[in-house]
Amino acid sequence: MARRGKKKGRPVSGWVIFDKPKGMGSTEAVSKIKWLFNAEKAGHAGTLDPLASGMLPIALGEATKTVPYVMDGTKIYTFTVTWGEERSTDDLEGPVTNTSDKRPAEEEILALLPKYTGVIQQIPPQFSAIKIDGERAYDLAREGATVAIPSREVEIDRLELVEINEAGQAVFEVECGKGTYVRSLARDMGRDMGCFGHIAELRRLEVAPFNEDDFVTLAELEAAWPPLPVKVETTSEENGEAVDEAEFAEPIAPRDFSAIDALIIDTGAALEDLVQISLSDEQAHRIRMGNPVILRGRDAPAQADEVCANFKNQLLAIGYIEQGMFKPKRVFTQ
Repeated sequence: MARRGKKKGRPVSGWVIFDKPKGMGSTEAVSKIKWLFNAEKAGHAGTLDPLASGMLPIALGEATKTVPYVMDGTKIYTFTVTWGEERSTDDLEGPVTNTSDKRPAEEEILALLPKYTGVIQQIPPQFSAIKIDGERAYDLAREGATVAIPSREVEIDRLELVEINEAGQAVFEVECGKGTYVRSLARDMGRDMGCFGHIAELRRLEVAPFNEDDFVTLAELEAAWPPLPVKVETTSEENGEAVDEAEFAEPIAPRDFSAIDALIIDTGAALEDLVQISLSDEQAHRIRMGNPVILRGRDAPAQADEVCANFKNQLLAIGYIEQGMFKPKRVFTQ
């Protein structure tokens, strides 16, 4: 039987709230963070377009188990719309598909905003990760196909006009739920006002429960990164051959990741909106074995669908409470 390969990287866990720069793809960002932390496992909580900047929450190790909770979190974006042109990608990347000489007045924009607040129907962009008959819409679009993407329900809690800048572009801030495409907002508002429009700038400011205070930049991460040990070669004075000094030197000390690890946010921070319970030593032992535990005490909840169980202020499990008993669904090893 083939032997399973040893996992590469460190078993480090937690969240890196990456301030993704414009021009970097989400997959590229995850690979970069995984490499910087020398992590065994990493993943992100919601794609951010390469032309967009801002918050890309990246989970390391055991935190990947909490990704769905962050993906469901409310998002806040700022975005700038250029009027007069609609593009195939609904942003600057694609060619122009429609034009108009009309430029909307501030009053016209403000009057339109209530239509895009609350629960609305929205058609995702042609260039999106939506699957059509098993294929990504952006793959079909790159092949020149125009596909019928069905509309879907999204929720927009807040949409505000921040300013109309000197270039005549409209700057907005939106607070929205999972699955909302900001590019579609720009496209649809432009169509409604008969002036067309596309996204010129897009930045994600928040993904609940994380906010701008949690941001860490690539420069900060690289400054805290422990360099690899340098293998030194020298030349023998006797015969001029290269000699590896590591053969004669003291063993190289292990790399110190403490500075970059200090930039990680605890895994449990992603679950702060869930019901929280604390476990005793005995209960924690049972939970680690995958067994349910009875919750005791006057204030112990009797029923709850999503519960975060902690032991000594550290996340131990996610589960639910049924008739006063906590039943684990996911147990965390770190």
